[in-house]
Amino acid sequence: MTTLADVVIIANMKATRLTRTRIIYAENAFAELVLWKVSAPVSGSTHNLKYRLAYVVDGICVLRYDNEVGKGDHRHYGGTESNYQFTTPEALIADFQRDIARWNRENRNSGRSRSE
Repeated sequence: MTTLADVVIIANMKATRLTRTRIIYAENAFAELVLWKVSAPVSGSTHNLKYRLAYVVDGICVLRYDNEVGKGDHRHYGGTESNYQFTTPEALIADFQRDIARWNRENRNSGRSRSE
């Protein structure tokens, strides 16, 4: 259901919020997923979604998928930024969840991830 509070202007275009969800993985780790339907693709993207998906551990964003205006679809993993090939919202979320599992696996013994 869309309410007045769910319709805003993003980068001079009408946007409707589809979801804003926070998922707690552990006391020190959470993911936040925010997706908007926009009236036209943001600069650098070819689809009508504006999104940011972030995984935060110990107060630090260690993983983020977003389509910042002008940069298009991309992801940040640790300190590395790379292009992301967007196909569907479902694939976006599945890829994000796969990277969360990968981050937790790779950082299991570093003291940075107690979320597995």
